[in-house]
Amino acid sequence: MAERITGHTELIGLMAYPIRHSSSPAMHNEAFAYLGLDYAYLAFEVDNDTLEDAVKGLRALKMVGSNVSMPNKTVVHKYLDKLSPAAELCGAVNTIVNENGVLTGHITDGIGYMKSLKDNNIDVIGKKMTIVGSGGAATAIEVQAALDGVAEMSIFNIKDKFWSNAEETVRKISEKTNCKVALYDLADLDKLKEEIADSYLFANATGMGMKPLEGQTYIPDKSFFRPELIVTDVVYSPRETAMLKMAKEVGCKTMNGMGMMLFQGAAAFEMWTGKEMPIEHMKKILDIKYD
Repeated sequence: MAERITGHTELIGLMAYPIRHSSSPAMHNEAFAYLGLDYAYLAFEVDNDTLEDAVKGLRALKMVGSNVSMPNKTVVHKYLDKLSPAAELCGAVNTIVNENGVLTGHITDGIGYMKSLKDNNIDVIGKKMTIVGSGGAATAIEVQAALDGVAEMSIFNIKDKFWSNAEETVRKISEKTNCKVALYDLADLDKLKEEIADSYLFANATGMGMKPLEGQTYIPDKSFFRPELIVTDVVYSPRETAMLKMAKEVGCKTMNGMGMMLFQGAAAFEMWTGKEMPIEHMKKILDIKYD
C-alpha cells in the first residue's frame, strides 16, 4: 500500500457502524492494485448521528464516493443531491458517487444478490421465495427479485420501525411488477413455516447472525427446512451463520453473503472507476466458494 499511495491517489470510503469486520476494503484495494488504478478504499465508523457530517466531509475532501451500510442506508438520501431510479424505488442507498460536487445515491445490493445467485447456478426466476427483512438491503433484494421475474414472494418482518417500509415495498412491487407479493408478521412462526414449505428459496436479508447477534437466527428449528430448499444469507461475517449451519445439517444448498458482497461491490466499483472489477481474480483472493 505504501508503494501505491501517491499525492494523486483518489479516496473512496465505506460509512457504517459497526464496520471493522468488513471485507470491502480488502476487496476494493486488491482490485485497484490488480488493475493499476490510483485509488484507496477505507472504512469509517459512521452512524446516524455522525452521518451528515461525514457526507459533508466526503464532498469537502472531493472523495470519489463511498459505500454506505447499516444503519445509514435508509437515511443518507437526506444529505445527497440526487438518487438513481432504483435507489428512489427502494428508499435506500448503498453507493454514493461524487461527480464534480454533485452527490448521487445508488443501490447495488439487489443487483449483487441476484448476480450471486446466477453465479452459483441458482435460478429463482419464475419461482417462489420467502425472505426476512425490510431494511435497506432487504428492500433492494425484494425489488430487484420482483423486477427480474421472481413469480411469488412472501416477506416477513418484525413489527418494528421498518414495518411501514415493508408495506411500502409490497405496494411498489404490486404496482410495478408481475410478482405476487405478501407481507407477514415474523412473530407468526406457523405462517413462516407454511410459506417456506412451498418456496424454492429462503433468504435472511437482515443482520441477524452477524455481530453482535452472532449465533442467533430467526428460524426456531430444523423442521422449517427441507433438503430441496435453497437457503441464503446476506451475512458474510461469520461465513457460516447459525441459520446456514442448521440448513446444511438438513441437506439444503446454502449460500452466504460473500457473493452478494462481491457483485454489489463490482457494480459500485464500475460507477467510481469506469472499469470492470476483475471478478474471477477477486473470487480467488476472497476465497469465495459455493457449496
